[in-house]
Amino acid sequence: MRMTIRAGPVLFRTLFLTLLLALPWAAAASGAGTVTADAPVYQFSPVNQYNLKLSAGFWNPIVRYVSDKSGVRLNLKIGRTSADTTSFVLAREVDFAFTNHLFSPERAKLGWTVFARPDRAPVHGQIVVAFDSPARSLADLAGGTVVFSGPEAVLAYQIPHAELLRRQHKVNVVFAGNMDAAFAQLFSGRAMAAGAHSQLARRYGAREDKAFRVLWTSPPLNDLALMASPRVPRQHVQAVADAFLNMGRDPEGRRILANASALVRASEPLSFVAATEADYDAYRRFHDAAPATPR
Repeated sequence: MRMTIRAGPVLFRTLFLTLLLALPWAAAASGAGTVTADAPVYQFSPVNQYNLKLSAGFWNPIVRYVSDKSGVRLNLKIGRTSADTTSFVLAREVDFAFTNHLFSPERAKLGWTVFARPDRAPVHGQIVVAFDSPARSLADLAGGTVVFSGPEAVLAYQIPHAELLRRQHKVNVVFAGNMDAAFAQLFSGRAMAAGAHSQLARRYGAREDKAFRVLWTSPPLNDLALMASPRVPRQHVQAVADAFLNMGRDPEGRRILANASALVRASEPLSFVAATEADYDAYRRFHDAAPATPR
């Protein structure tokens, strides 16, 4: 994996993450992969849904498999927070993404296209509290601290916060960097409530033996999309898409997906299906109607 180091106060964390993501590639290099030395190389950025160690364990085997099967080398590139990861996309530093951050009108102009999505039921934005919290309604949160993963999180921040704004419940907004960190702040008592991605809340509860109470749930939306930059040639996009879509039909791919699901305590097996822009129209409707939200 190409090493990317940014100067500044997060230098050590960036270096640590680069090594964390690169080591599984190095360990696999002695195997019989099919990626040749002259294979095209692209950067792949999935938004931060878990802590960094869990994200690396989840994505590295999948990226390695897709690279081997497609003949297109993907390098995993994840920032310290979801906002950092999305900044790579906006700065044109990556070529493939797993995201729902590109459906606002201004970002649609960047020309990224959807080619696949997880094959599972729609998900929801939520506002949750610890099960033993005295808060019973959104009105109870007024004046209190609500923690969110980050300003880029559509399901876990923008949609829930828009609902609080719509109801005129003013809260103190805090960003934790990722969903795991937000839930940790909630259960430590540092926040009254958390904005949540419904699926990630269920998985966190299973991994950490924690119980939530849901105060509000959004209408259903499809989860994150696999997307390609307009810079990537069509034949390379198709090769990568075919590798993702065929994982569930291949014994090796199914094993990798099953391991990834088990790692994050997913109740349903992971696989991918073909998708189009129309599968994400609900996001566009949200952005068209949403109140102004601090970013």
